[in-house]
Amino acid sequence: MKLILLGAPGAGKGTVAKLLTKHDGSVQISTGDILRVAVANNTDLGREAKGFMDAGDLVPDSLIMGIMEQRLQESDCDKGFLLDGFPRTIPQAEDLMKLLDKLNIKLDMAVEIDVPRDVILDRLTTRRTCENGDCQEIYNIKSNPPKVEGICDKCGSAAVQRADETTEAITHRLNTYNEKTAPLVDFYDGKGLLVSVKATDSEVVVKAITDKL
Repeated sequence: MKLILLGAPGAGKGTVAKLLTKHDGSVQISTGDILRVAVANNTDLGREAKGFMDAGDLVPDSLIMGIMEQRLQESDCDKGFLLDGFPRTIPQAEDLMKLLDKLNIKLDMAVEIDVPRDVILDRLTTRRTCENGDCQEIYNIKSNPPKVEGICDKCGSAAVQRADETTEAITHRLNTYNEKTAPLVDFYDGKGLLVSVKATDSEVVVKAITDKL
């Protein structure tokens, strides 16, 4: 399957992507992941991206698309891919459509995971993340707490609330999403590619996607 996963922060895109990879071997791709790999592999584009990242600047769309072009041609994408959190803007979506045409790749669908705002706020403000960069296990103090409060089960590092997961920060992120990324729903609807799933259970979202396929 070749999908784009759309949805606000906390909608469950990452969880759905992980479940779908088990379904047919499709690979999960996020912008952050491909940038980190390009930098780690010291590619030409990776070195260029690192300059922006080290300066605290956003990586330009043209550079992200170059790295995305390389990533989509790697062999593990042959079974399919799930774009998690990309594209984020209409210009990125337009550039991605051009790139897919160039690579002769046909997108199956763009899936909007529609979760109520109050559920997202509750999910993210109760989320805790292992601060060990090599682990980053995610917990929820309500539904999936660590066995020892504040301590990661897997590696023993601190499980903390991220700075961008306070109520104030999440509200800002949701407002930014609604302004910048939500218009992608209309964009893909206009292309006849949109599938919208209203569900808070990731398994329900996965079933809706696989049934549609």
